[in-house]
Amino acid sequence: MAMQFTDANFKTEVLESDMPVLVDFYADWCGPCKMIAPFVAELAEEYQGVFKIGKLNIDMEPNTTAKYRVMSIPTLIFFKNGQPVETIVGAVSKKHLQEKIEAHKN
Repeated sequence: MAMQFTDANFKTEVLESDMPVLVDFYADWCGPCKMIAPFVAELAEEYQGVFKIGKLNIDMEPNTTAKYRVMSIPTLIFFKNGQPVETIVGAVSKKHLQEKIEAHKN
């Protein structure tokens, strides 16, 4: 299951993580977000212990959303060593996400 990131735990769970992190910025009312949610959950299980994957609800966590200038959702941001290294905006396939995770895994 994908982790739930919040404004309160973002620094510890994402920025200070010793493994790469994928953050899915989403909203409950967003159709494309609902479309990719199963992929994100499956990938979180498949890469457990290698790649941290989680979700951040933009309506509940406005500070982190604003800090990373998330204007459209879903927005997926890859973090390595506390820094954003790639951003994907919009719904993508599981295969596409898996390729990106593999590219950022090392």
